[in-house]
Amino acid sequence: MGWFTADGYWIGRLVFQRALAAIYLVAFLVAVNQFRALLGSDGMLPIPDYLRRVSFRQAPSLFHWRYSDALFAGIAWTGVVLSVITIAGVTERLPLPVTMLVWFVLWALYLSIVNVGQRWYGFGWESLLLETGFLAIFLGNAATAPPLLLLIGLRWVLFRLEFGAGLIKMRGDPCWRDLTCLYYHHETQPMPGPLSWFFHHLPGPLHKVEVLANHGTQLVVAFGLFFPQPVSGICAGIMVVTQLWLVMSGNFAWLNWMAIVLGLSVLPDGFWGWLLPLSTSHAAGATPLWWVGVVCAISLAVVILSYRPARNLLSRHQAMNASFDTLHLVNTYGAFGSISRVRYEIAVEGMAEPEPGEEPEWREYEFKGKPTGPHRWPRQFAPYHLRLDWLMWFAAMSPSYAMPWFPRFVERLLRGDPATLKLLHRCPFGDRSPAVVRARLYRYKYTSWNELRAGKGCWDRQLVGEFMRPVTLEDF
Repeated sequence: MGWFTADGYWIGRLVFQRALAAIYLVAFLVAVNQFRALLGSDGMLPIPDYLRRVSFRQAPSLFHWRYSDALFAGIAWTGVVLSVITIAGVTERLPLPVTMLVWFVLWALYLSIVNVGQRWYGFGWESLLLETGFLAIFLGNAATAPPLLLLIGLRWVLFRLEFGAGLIKMRGDPCWRDLTCLYYHHETQPMPGPLSWFFHHLPGPLHKVEVLANHGTQLVVAFGLFFPQPVSGICAGIMVVTQLWLVMSGNFAWLNWMAIVLGLSVLPDGFWGWLLPLSTSHAAGATPLWWVGVVCAISLAVVILSYRPARNLLSRHQAMNASFDTLHLVNTYGAFGSISRVRYEIAVEGMAEPEPGEEPEWREYEFKGKPTGPHRWPRQFAPYHLRLDWLMWFAAMSPSYAMPWFPRFVERLLRGDPATLKLLHRCPFGDRSPAVVRARLYRYKYTSWNELRAGKGCWDRQLVGEFMRPVTLEDF
């Protein structure tokens, strides 16, 4: 079946599958480590409360059958185990139906989490992982040649990701059109990385070159994905390099890494044979007719479901990061259509009951990823995603993003809730709980080279005002 198989992509499929499993592993580990405080029965946005408001049809999830924190942990840990065995190459050596079953379970388990994740899971990289993970179910195992239709489907995902991001920029903030957005973006992005300060201080003309290169990659190079080799491989390579540049400049969960993983699926075996000590010759087994039928049916379904995302791309009112079906099968993507010029951050502070002879003192909680103290240099976390830190950035822009989870977060700080404190870098009270908690809003700016050399730290911050008045447990 020469029309069905793509014999020059054996290694590319293998690399893609194992890299995708690594992203799944990170996503499930994030769920394991953070769900109790965010979504658990005593979390800030409890899943049981949400399930009482939505039906299975509105949000398909295994948790409609039953929810408990132990069940959630079991599902997340199952995802971790299946991801690990897939990375190790076990899944691809299983019989084809079993290989497909493993990939289906990974997708179904993560879908169950995303569809009850509420605001914590409301970002484009969740849908991107689910859409890509769904296609991965049908890519085959080590004994079957890669199906051409599914490889084209992966390119269609990457095209929409890149082209949609390019269009949302050109239709959005004027600074993308005059090439000045990066004058601000590295300073005001949701979660800066360890190199973001240096990226911000690059010369202005170089920032314009960065934006122009980004436009070229997303709006022009993206079309090359559908050309024959070597053009499609070269275009995918350009995208991978561009995404690695973005990885160095900030923390965007696994968004950039997913684009890289999709780009790797486009690279032919000739490239991998040159790069890695691997044989590019493979002996394929028989292609099961039932599998051919399933792949053709899935490909047809993707074409039909692509109508609304494609229409959205052409719309003047283009939606950004939207799912058109509850299974997240074919979605629309885009990021940073508008750029903040000013960075605001919320500082959460507590005060303990003073010991005899001790002066009361406000002490600041330190977050793992978001800027807190001016001297604390940003860390690299991506592709790992700090969900609380990310939402704190949105809350600082508008209090509407903080409801209703932020007051519940403060209430749990007052209780000294262990699951909540685990999300933070440092609690300033040790084993004690604060008597009062407040939140204040600051404007943050990067320091200059001279200020950094003088020991001022990477941030300069100025108090703007009160975000939340001082509260005690009695207020809840």
